[in-house]
Amino acid sequence: MRISKQNHLKRLLQTQDVLIGTLAYTTSQVLMWLTGFADLPGTSYHLQLTPFVILFSVTASIRHIPALYHQSILNIAVFAVRYATIVVIGMLAVAYFAKFDEVSRYGLALTGSLIAVGLVVNRVFLGWWYFRIRTEDSDNYLKVLVIGSGNRARHLMKTYKEKSEWGIDFVGVLDPDAKRTGTEVDGVPVLGQPDKIEDLISSQVIDEVVVCLPRSLIDDVAAVFDACAEQGVSIKFMADFYDMPESTVSLETVGDTPILNFDPVHHEEGKLIVKRIMDLLLTIPVMAFLIPFFMLVGLAIKLESRGPVFFKQGRIGLNKRIFSMIKFRSMYQDAEQRMAGIEHLNEAEGPIFKIKNDPRITRIGRIIRRTSVDELPQLLNVLLGHMSLIGPRAMSVRDVEQFSLGVQRKRFSVRPGLACLREVSGRSRLSFDQWLALDLKYIDEWSLWLDFKILFKVPVAVIRGDGAS
Repeated sequence: MRISKQNHLKRLLQTQDVLIGTLAYTTSQVLMWLTGFADLPGTSYHLQLTPFVILFSVTASIRHIPALYHQSILNIAVFAVRYATIVVIGMLAVAYFAKFDEVSRYGLALTGSLIAVGLVVNRVFLGWWYFRIRTEDSDNYLKVLVIGSGNRARHLMKTYKEKSEWGIDFVGVLDPDAKRTGTEVDGVPVLGQPDKIEDLISSQVIDEVVVCLPRSLIDDVAAVFDACAEQGVSIKFMADFYDMPESTVSLETVGDTPILNFDPVHHEEGKLIVKRIMDLLLTIPVMAFLIPFFMLVGLAIKLESRGPVFFKQGRIGLNKRIFSMIKFRSMYQDAEQRMAGIEHLNEAEGPIFKIKNDPRITRIGRIIRRTSVDELPQLLNVLLGHMSLIGPRAMSVRDVEQFSLGVQRKRFSVRPGLACLREVSGRSRLSFDQWLALDLKYIDEWSLWLDFKILFKVPVAVIRGDGAS
């Protein structure tokens, strides 16, 4: 069985595998130097070859990855040895064809050993964490809404529960027959008819909508498909439907039931893995470098006004999950309480709040906002997986509650980011409609190259202060 939760775990494993491979190589070179088997120039030379290690680690990670569920340690060990072998042989090939005489075979042997041990330990830990600890939290369950209440729907729900390696939470059932509203299907409540779909996916956390209607009722599916496509919610159909609208289509199997997956947002697994790896590889060293600077900013904030150094606020993340976004506090401690008194001064259009001379902002706050320094603590959100370096800006619960169009929620179909097209296209000078149009353009046209272009433009936009507030 392959469902979105398992795809998430696969991406997580592949990301961690590459990080383990890279860390094992750098650690082995440092250990060789500390133990006297290599001098400092030789160690520096070897560390310059780290990009090749990343390349071969990515190559090894795209091969078959064994599942964690009911997987024996022996199978995991075989995979780890094969993975380590690919990386070591790849580095030996580079040394041979490029005639690098300085490449240490002892260092590579140590690298291979550390990789194999790291992969086994990591998988054993994740197997325990995901299937014994994490799934106890119902918020991590896959939230599914079923369209239809007949025998096919009952069979599908039963199969999901029996075959899923993850927690499944059926939010409810929608059925064309109005008489069934208020009843239950195998313990799952019938919430209404399919025309209620837009209200449900707007107000509740729903990861997937599965259509189990008979072919005779296919006309009732149009509104369901439109609502899901507009808001970026994954929709699945039983595989006996034909002539469906053009979309990103993939075939999945739940037990013995074939399912067609229509995903209105492109989610290419390999590219998402590379995106996550790049987030971590860029964020970890930057965070380490910025620690002294963070301390200075924190001291300045504390000296000017009372209150915490950091400001945490609930933001809407991927698939409408709420997370705590971290920023340097740029306002006085009672800013939230004073919000109602200045709401009428809002200078922005749409469901966002902006005032050019906000009286709640401190003097230090104006400086760190103008230079975007207040945003830097969000690098921790990137490390935790709440955000990415590049993606639509995470919006507050207050702003999202004022959304009036379903398409505005399509931005929640991707992970929010520190910066997106808005930050390199005028920032606060843009109207909400222009901001939204850029976010939707990013989602529809996303590629790794687009992320790189935005990443390179962000420092220039920050230095120029384009539209900062």
